[in-house]
This record gives sequence, structure tokens and C-alpha cells, in this order.
Amino acid sequence: MPNALLVYPEQLPTYWGANFALGLLGVQATFPPLGLLTVAAMFPPEYDLRVVDMNVASLEDSDLEWADMVFTSTMIVQRVSLQTVIKRCNRAGIPVVAGGAHPTTFHDEIEGVDHFVLDEVEEIFPEFLRDLENGTAKAMYREPRKPDVTQTPIPRFDLIDMKNYYSMGIQFSRGCPFDCEFCDIIKLYGRVPRTKSPEQMVNEFECLYRLGWRGPLFLVDDNFIANKRDALKLLPVLAEWQKARGYPFSLSTEASVNLAGMDKLMDRMIEAGFNAVFLGIETPNPKALLKTKKPQNVSKREEENFLLNAVRKIQHAGMQVQGGFILGLDGDDESAFDAQIDFIREAGVPVAPIYLLTALKGTDMYNRLMSENRLLDVPIGTHFMTLNFRPEMDPQTLIKGYQRVNATLYDSTLENYLERCLTLFEHLKPVPHLMKPGNKHAIALAIMAVRRLLSAKQIPPFTKFIGKVSRDHPHMLPEAVRLAAMGYHFETVSRQQSALHDFKEFLAAEWKAFEETASHRSQDAETVRTRQQALFARTNARYQSLPDDFRYLGDGIEEALESFRTSVNKRVEQLTQSTTV
Repeated sequence: MPNALLVYPEQLPTYWGANFALGLLGVQATFPPLGLLTVAAMFPPEYDLRVVDMNVASLEDSDLEWADMVFTSTMIVQRVSLQTVIKRCNRAGIPVVAGGAHPTTFHDEIEGVDHFVLDEVEEIFPEFLRDLENGTAKAMYREPRKPDVTQTPIPRFDLIDMKNYYSMGIQFSRGCPFDCEFCDIIKLYGRVPRTKSPEQMVNEFECLYRLGWRGPLFLVDDNFIANKRDALKLLPVLAEWQKARGYPFSLSTEASVNLAGMDKLMDRMIEAGFNAVFLGIETPNPKALLKTKKPQNVSKREEENFLLNAVRKIQHAGMQVQGGFILGLDGDDESAFDAQIDFIREAGVPVAPIYLLTALKGTDMYNRLMSENRLLDVPIGTHFMTLNFRPEMDPQTLIKGYQRVNATLYDSTLENYLERCLTLFEHLKPVPHLMKPGNKHAIALAIMAVRRLLSAKQIPPFTKFIGKVSRDHPHMLPEAVRLAAMGYHFETVSRQQSALHDFKEFLAAEWKAFEETASHRSQDAETVRTRQQALFARTNARYQSLPDDFRYLGDGIEEALESFRTSVNKRVEQLTQSTTV
């Protein structure tokens, strides 16, 4: 019986990873590797399967010794970890099969893989396994068309320990009808949405239920309402299933902003148990939205308040709005920073990850920027503050403004964040079946657990926040505690990314100052060595000041420091040689 080891490489710290709040939630990771578990269901029964999610547990040598072949599925944020997995497999002589969104786009940049199985693999994977068994497997397999997802099997959730995860995930649809210039989803999955049947979805719900899952369930669709007709067919079926079991799952998903104009669909979502939806808001700047081909976020009739009104309408229906935001779009100027801050505050969107724009390979934006000679040859997916293109705005102005927006919205005291939570609660319609009362003792313990995480200056705003929620919105207290924990994570990850970026900027400034001094002063060898020692002492002290939990695989800090030291040593050698001639 062949042993197939399914490995999910480690993800970098992100806003969505909730890395700094996982301990409080009592879990190891936010979501399981849904794509890999779906592929697991495509293996014939003669295969022995084992899943290693490196976000939950280490990949051990014993795992590799057991495996006949390693299968991986990755996103861009797993790029560095994937490469380490591949190297370990290469050293151990174990063949590697790679698939997923990241290899589908970047396979020409990935070395050491024996077989690429790319795109959506429902129809091509059986062919690959047959070729593998016959000894004729090719180096690359591409899916010739978009598969029929009604044939997609139920993911093998039984291969993981669900206790390690905050939320489960399932998928209803693939594809999106919109054509946003920066988005790679339509390139990966197409613009014609394909959906599973209501019966399939109920079977997946039932599978999770039988395995003992209770709690958050994220429908991972990039746009749940991409096929409005099929969504409306699905929702009453889910509502009936949920009601019959006392709503064991709290549902959330992603959708486009035009959801706000679909009253009937929103009502059906509420009945089915949806309490949150993520919207790609991007920016309140209509000029930038139109330039990036996102007209669905703009209205001529409500030019100034369209997006704010959309958020309010969804909140008033009973769902929390989470929003994605981007800085650096063409059409942005320096007013974009305050505009983002003001909009997110007024709308009451606590969970509002903000990203610098990245030009993703294969997108219309990437191709346009290439034609305009604006692309930069830098790796992406490892740091929030890396630009891989030349923006219209001055790059340093953009990065500093981005840091200011995050430092304001996720300030060190959490006051701004907690104020947004209160704004949300003021506008969020209470829905009885979504507001399950929490155990008072459990809530008290959770409050104390969050309090232990916080810094001295965060505790007073948090205490005030809990008091106000207890008085004015008591039914929201469990959610208030959860959001506070997420706020702690957001503030920490924002501070982490700034600290790592600022360290690299510090090295660049120190090198520049060293070079300027070296170029304008004639110094003896002893003076040069003294300056070198003082320089290394400063940089080492700054390096040591970085908290250990801010470091991660692929953060680039060690490489930047080593490059800095090498450059200084070479320059010192040149200077000392010149002074002795």
C-alpha cells in the first residue's frame, strides 16, 4: 500500500492568521488545509494517507521516513516554507508533488519538484495517479478546463484533529463575475461561477457534524453571491438543517459589496446562520476604484456615501462586516491615508486588514504595469511592506503612510480599535438565533485571559470597553471578548511588521552614514576599526531588541544583517589597505 504524506507548509504571520491570539483561543491554527483535504478525498482506497499541517505540528523525520511520496498545496504566503519542505524531501530522496494557487502561477520559479499538478485538479488528478502507478508520470499536469464542482468529493476532515483549529472551512462556489484588475481569482477560477448542489453542501455539513464539530464554519468562496440564483437555492436548505440541530455552526463568508442591494438574499443568509461577511472594500476613493476596474464599489447616485451605506445596510440586516483595504492603487494620493482611517472608523469595521498593493503575476494589473515598465524584480509574499512595482505615489511616502494608517487603526492602546467595536454594536441588528448566550463563568474567564495578554496601557481601555458592552450590549459580550483578542493580534502583527521593516531601514541608514564618512575623511586603520566595532555594536543591539516572537521563517532579517556586515567588512578592508599604502 503506497504511503502518501500530505504536507501543508507553514504560513507567515498575517492579519487573518490570528497568530498572536491563537493561544487565547486554545487552538494551533485558524483554518485547516481545505484544498489538501479535498485532494485527499480523491485518492483511491489502496493509498495510506497522513496529513501534516506545519501550522499545527512540525514535519518530523519519521514522517518522511514513512512516506513514499509527499504531496503539497500552497498559497504565496507559504512560499518560503514550501522551499524548505522540498529541500528536505530532496535530501531524503522522496518525490514531491506540488499544486495549489501558488505553484499554479509560480511553478517556473520553484525548484526540486518532481511533479506539478496545477489548476483545479478534480479531473486531472486520477490521470496523474494512473500515470504514477504505471511509471509514466509527467513533470507537469494542467487542467484543460474548469471542472464541474458537483463532482468534488467531501474533504477528508477525518484526517485532522479538529480541536487544533478555530474554524472549519468548506467551499460552495468557484469563480467571480467581476473583473478587478489586481485580482488573480478570476485568472485561477474563471468569471463563470460554478456551484455545488445543496445536497452536496448538506452532506459536508453533516460530515463535520458527525465528526463532532461545533462552532465557526467559513464558506471560503471568494464571492459567495457570485451566482445569486444558486445561493438563493442553497440558503433555505442550510437554514432547515441548522434549525433542526439548534444552529451548531456560526457561518461566515466573502461577498461583493452589491450584497447590500439584495435584501432577500441577506435575509436568507441570516436565517441560515451567517453572522459575518468579508467585503473587498479596498478604498473609499472612487477614482482609484474605477482605475482598478472595480465599478461595483462605485455608485453615481451615492458618490460619497455608497460604500458606507452598503456597510450599514448589511450591519442593520444582522451581519458583521469585515473589510479588506488596499493602499497604493493608481489614483491614490496622500489624502488616501486619512480617507481610509476616517472610513473604517465611521463604518465600524473592527476587522479591517490593510495591505500595500501587490501586482500579482498573471493579473491584468501585472500585465499593464509590465507594459508600463513599472514592475520591480523583488520576491513577494514574505513581508507586508515590500513593493514589487513603482507606484504613482512616492514609494517612501506610501510606506510611511501605510504604517501610519495601521498604527492609528490598531494603536498601541487599542482605543481606536475598541471604539470601532462599539460603533459596530450600535448598528448591528440583534438576531436571536445568532446571539447564543455564553456561560457567565466562561465569559469571565475569557475576559481575564484577554486581560493577561494586554500591556499596561491597553488594560484601562479594555476594561472600559467591557464595562460599556456589559451595560449597553450585554448580548454581544462573548463577541466583544473575541474581537478584543483579535484586536490584540492585529495591533501586534502591525507592530511586528513595522519593527522588521524599520530594522532593515535602520541598516540602510547606518550603511549610508558609514559610506559618507568613509568617503569624506582620511582616517588611519585604527580609527576605521574603531568605527566598525561601534557600528556593529549598534546594529547588534538593535537586532537583539527585536522580540523573539516577531521573527519568522522568511522575514529576511538574517539575510539583511549578513549582507550589511559583509558590505561593511569589505569597505573596512578597502579603507585600511588604502591607509597603509
